[in-house]
Amino acid sequence: MAIKVYLEQILKERDMTSKELCGLIGITEANLSILRSGKAKGIRFATVNKICYYLQCDVGDILKFDGNLEENDENE
Repeated sequence: MAIKVYLEQILKERDMTSKELCGLIGITEANLSILRSGKAKGIRFATVNKICYYLQCDVGDILKFDGNLEENDENE
């Protein structure tokens, strides 16, 4: 994946559990787990906004571009 997710590291830095964050932002633990693992195909801006608000971080703290172009067939 060309976009790396660093949510796990930010959660640890903020001493917050995934379960706590889920309760604050209103998503399931399963969906947050998919995001944390980097296997999510997309994420809503509203969800990113809530994550950044409650973790007091910037989008660039949790999502980083690795410099590579990912060429996936979107119909997979």
